Amino acid sequence: MELTAPENVGFSSDRLQRLNRFLQGYIDDGKLAGIVTLLARKGEVFHHESFGKMSNETGVDMNPDSIFRIYSMSKAITSVALMKLHEEGEFQIDDPVSSFIPELGDLMVCTGSGQTGPILERQKNPITIRQLLSHTSGLSYGFHKDTPVDQMYRDANINSKDTDLATMIRKLGDLPLAYQPGTDWRYSVATDVCGRLVEVLSGQSLDKYLSENVFDPLGMEDTAFYVPKEKLDRFPSVYGPSESGTGPIEELHRPYDQPPVMLSGGGGLVGTAADYSNFCQMMVNGGNLNGERILGPKTVDLMTRSHLPDEVKTFTLSEGRSDYTKGCGFGLGFRIIENVAKNGIAGSAGSYSWGGAASTYFLIDPVEDMYAIFMTQFLPSGQYPIRAEFQTMVYQALVE
Repeated sequence: MELTAPENVGFSSDRLQRLNRFLQGYIDDGKLAGIVTLLARKGEVFHHESFGKMSNETGVDMNPDSIFRIYSMSKAITSVALMKLHEEGEFQIDDPVSSFIPELGDLMVCTGSGQTGPILERQKNPITIRQLLSHTSGLSYGFHKDTPVDQMYRDANINSKDTDLATMIRKLGDLPLAYQPGTDWRYSVATDVCGRLVEVLSGQSLDKYLSENVFDPLGMEDTAFYVPKEKLDRFPSVYGPSESGTGPIEELHRPYDQPPVMLSGGGGLVGTAADYSNFCQMMVNGGNLNGERILGPKTVDLMTRSHLPDEVKTFTLSEGRSDYTKGCGFGLGFRIIENVAKNGIAGSAGSYSWGGAASTYFLIDPVEDMYAIFMTQFLPSGQYPIRAEFQTMVYQALVE
């Protein structure tokens, strides 16, 4: 990848060294095994660095073209794919999901726990596609602890690696919602449901639709639901806390060396920083990259405004990092920074972002015409405040 000088796009090379030293400190302290970062402004990549090791056990250096498990950074991609179908007239965002997936048409809603089990009431309003994209549908994930619904998800093995999207939908159709649609925000399998919507509306499997309509047009040649055999030497180990500080852990949900049964649009993709930069640049450009138009500018604008209803002013994540949600709303697939002062991190109102379970992160700032990508492989993502720190270190180097 060809890089421009930071000064050509208003960044300071000297101040970027603070970012490099800071990230190297995470490596030297044994907190993270390896990191790849990529920064771009005004259409020019000016920083693409790697730190540490792909594997502490083998000692292989991390490389800029390493392929990462991006987990929930998949959500932005799946959301874009679904909105591409919106632009083709396949649905309106306030259409009931049940118009296309009947199994989700008449669910019960859990209001608490009684002596004989969950207390249920009828669903008052249908789940809409807008609510799926903004995580206000009433669906859950299975790892929350505040409602019996999540235990029911676990008992039903909703996130099984051996379950395809159609089967997952049938399981969801037998389970209650965690709240009435549109009355709260809850991180959930909603984007996996969006992936199933893509399949139903397009008549293609999610992997094929993404390849033909997003990855191939954008040149995202290493982004997929698995890592082919010939690329496995570019696939870092994943780590987590251990008695010695940091140690290798088992794959989350599934191995990645073969095509999966579950095509998780919410968390199943792998890819490189360079691939994700193509996606980010397309969004910065209003839906276009190198003559390939994925979305129209007004659709990008629609997606990157907060869609939280008036009664849902704020949202929180189960991992408990308030610095990730303060002063923020949520759009159609993205966290939206609305109030920089409340957020407490240098940045711009209108920036949008999200991260993945293994501590990956991306931020797109349309005000400054820039984006930043952080890749590592460490679970859980709330262990360190690395996303906020990374954002701070990026913006302190912006001088013009």
